[in-house]
Amino acid sequence: MKITRSLAALAAAGSAVALAACGTPSGGSGGNGGDADGDATSIVWDMWAGSESDIAALEEQLAIAQEENPDLDISLQHAPWNDYFTKLTTNLASGNVACVTSMNGQRLSGYHEAFLPLGEEELEIAGIDPADFTDGAMDIMSYDGTLYGVPYDVAAMLLYYNKDHFAEAGVDEPQAGWTFDDFDATLEGLGADGTAFGMGMGEFQWMSLPIARAGVQPVDESGALDLTNPAFVEASQWYASIAADGYGSIPPSASDTGWGEQEYQAGNVAMAVDGTWNAVSYLNNEAGFEAGMVDLPSADGERLGLVLGSGYGISADCEDPEAALQVLGSLVGEAAQDQIASSGRSYPARVDSQPLYFESLDEGVRDDVQAAFEAVFTGLEGQRSTDDWAQVNEAIQPDLVTVYTGQSTISDVLEQTQQQFGE
Repeated sequence: MKITRSLAALAAAGSAVALAACGTPSGGSGGNGGDADGDATSIVWDMWAGSESDIAALEEQLAIAQEENPDLDISLQHAPWNDYFTKLTTNLASGNVACVTSMNGQRLSGYHEAFLPLGEEELEIAGIDPADFTDGAMDIMSYDGTLYGVPYDVAAMLLYYNKDHFAEAGVDEPQAGWTFDDFDATLEGLGADGTAFGMGMGEFQWMSLPIARAGVQPVDESGALDLTNPAFVEASQWYASIAADGYGSIPPSASDTGWGEQEYQAGNVAMAVDGTWNAVSYLNNEAGFEAGMVDLPSADGERLGLVLGSGYGISADCEDPEAALQVLGSLVGEAAQDQIASSGRSYPARVDSQPLYFESLDEGVRDDVQAAFEAVFTGLEGQRSTDDWAQVNEAIQPDLVTVYTGQSTISDVLEQTQQQFGE
């Protein structure tokens, strides 16, 4: 594969990282092609996994893919999320990217050149009909109009709230279809003691409310960085005012990258924004409070939400892409998607499997979760990003603390970042 500028930058960064930082393969070498005996084509599937339960769930999907492809020798290699992309970058530098490689949709822009573009022919080989997937789901694994993978899950951002905290404050719980005026009134009712809302530090944990309020993304339709779009700047200033007005819990340092979610999980704040992927963990929170969830508020009847998620792509260097496509088809096929849904671990991209996700939940919360998901997965659009989108967010994140504490302004931070990364 030709190493172009964006991939070269990733590979250069990765080559400086010791191989010891890489994850733990559970099978295969990460290479492609046939096995040593020449009896079967060997296909390696590379995925992130952070716990023994994660690995066990992946091995169940591996077994499904293997059963559906008895003539192939499929193996799984994995690494914790925090190491996965370091390992992938190292593999790019060494030309050892697994034939079936997992990719988070929000990071695809920086890695798209490592993947085989997928057209009608490739999807037919994999046995995939995009119509079987959630509307807009293919956008997750697309970049600049080209499909580079197929999603296995879909996600969107929700507002999670602490029902106990609301009851103690005597404030009505938010309802689906609520507005930003309702949100502001809710903050006022909860009080300005810094416990109403957990300020976000992660990309979508802070950016989702400004995007929903502004109705624009910080990357325009041409793919150019647009952080200084007046509507986005104004909405970001509103977001920063949550902290300035005393309603937000402010992270003590830039290293607290999961601050808002952690404060919510601990029961320290009444509300926080996070993805649908954490719905089950919040419902079963160790702090013991009763959790609720609702779609993000709308402005003037309009709300822009983004469809997020992850999927699998085929390495551009795979020696047997047809075999890899067969494995990809199985990993996002009905049986594997039913397994993902039934486990409650993530919300599957395949529509017919999604009811199983709700059936996996306790009856006491099932209807509320389904109502929230149905509301939030309506009218979404795919996230637009630039080649260096990850670096853009890495540049913004450390400055959010100074914004929240009033030492800088979000408009200055967005302007400086636009000047640094914009064309």
